[in-house]
Amino acid sequence: MFVNLKLIYKFRCLNLLLPFSIIYFLFSCAGSPQSRKTINFDIDQKPLVLTTFTVLADMARNVAGDRLEIRSITKLGAEIHGYQPTPSDLVKASNADLIIENGLGLELWARKFIAAAGDIPTAVLTKGMKPLLIEGDVYTGKPNPHAWMSPKRAILYIDRLVEAFTKLDPEGAPVFQQNSEDYKAKLQLLDIELTSALASIPARRRVLATCEGAFSYLAKDYGMEEAYLWPVNAESQVTPKRMLRLINKVKERQLPVIFCESTVSSKAQREVAKASGAKFGGVFYVDSLSGPNGPAPTLLDLQRHNLRLIRKGLTSQAD
Repeated sequence: MFVNLKLIYKFRCLNLLLPFSIIYFLFSCAGSPQSRKTINFDIDQKPLVLTTFTVLADMARNVAGDRLEIRSITKLGAEIHGYQPTPSDLVKASNADLIIENGLGLELWARKFIAAAGDIPTAVLTKGMKPLLIEGDVYTGKPNPHAWMSPKRAILYIDRLVEAFTKLDPEGAPVFQQNSEDYKAKLQLLDIELTSALASIPARRRVLATCEGAFSYLAKDYGMEEAYLWPVNAESQVTPKRMLRLINKVKERQLPVIFCESTVSSKAQREVAKASGAKFGGVFYVDSLSGPNGPAPTLLDLQRHNLRLIRKGLTSQAD
């Protein structure tokens, strides 16, 4: 039985606080460096690409086609901001050929996780993008990380994926490029749909009142405003000040509905609805896709699901 002492040493240095017996078991089962290399570079084995969450995995699959194996580290429905990687996540990452992350401070756990995984290439899909900054809360001045929520920005993610995949698999470059063009055409169609649908909402009701401030990019690009209980899920404390601020905004704009995201509890937002006279308009998908039988199994489905809720809620009894 072989124990990979080099990887164990990395875990210790990073203070990951796993009992030695667990680390010994995991890396003994993972096999020797030679056996892992054989798995990664076997002629019948596709290069393994890990993404930090399910939305990025969907985008990556659309670009990669059948040339790469794409997996998400976090599972469907997981809250990604403060995710705690499991021992099996760490073992899986040590066998990856590329790790994809969003960046802009979204994955608070990613830096230490990637360092623990070893010498694995990484790609940050928001690299070079000018972010929107959070205003008026404890995160004031920090970048809002939810850029994929605007199709206009998601197109830039696709270009970054092409670059990363081409570097990993140069022979696949023509496939990645063609796939990216096909997918960007779908994002451009979605852009047209959002522009038309959101413009039909009465001007004073063009406010997305949600639990998390995850719609800054969509609001900026499509003539909406946003109001929320907390700026990002990593800072999800519901204070009386935050709740009162949202209640006043809902009353001021006479919003008929408010929403919450799938990865957090909607309890506080339902209290806001009662206090403001609005209805709870449904669950948005943002940080995670749904299962295959749910309303948001892909990013495109996610956007159209959210759009249906927005139109239904904000155009009801319209002026």
